[in-house]
Amino acid sequence: MPQIKSQKKRVKTNNKAHKLVVSKKSALKSSIKVVLAAVDAKDKEAAVAAYNDCSSKLDKAVAKGIHHKNYASRQKARLAKAINEIA
Repeated sequence: MPQIKSQKKRVKTNNKAHKLVVSKKSALKSSIKVVLAAVDAKDKEAAVAAYNDCSSKLDKAVAKGIHHKNYASRQKARLAKAINEIA
């Protein structure tokens, strides 16, 4: 346990930031699952709408440093490929 006041504050702020990052990652994974569920149901319109939302979330995660740009690119390509295979 930290003894210095500034270290105690740093622990608190790090925990707060960690919770935010975990929350963002979880929301992102959930949005990816929504796209894949729509693809499994062969509902192209719902899949495209969910893909647009998910793509936006991926781009924001990259901008905030939560994920690497290659991760976002790979996920978007994988989801787009799945959607295009519906037709």
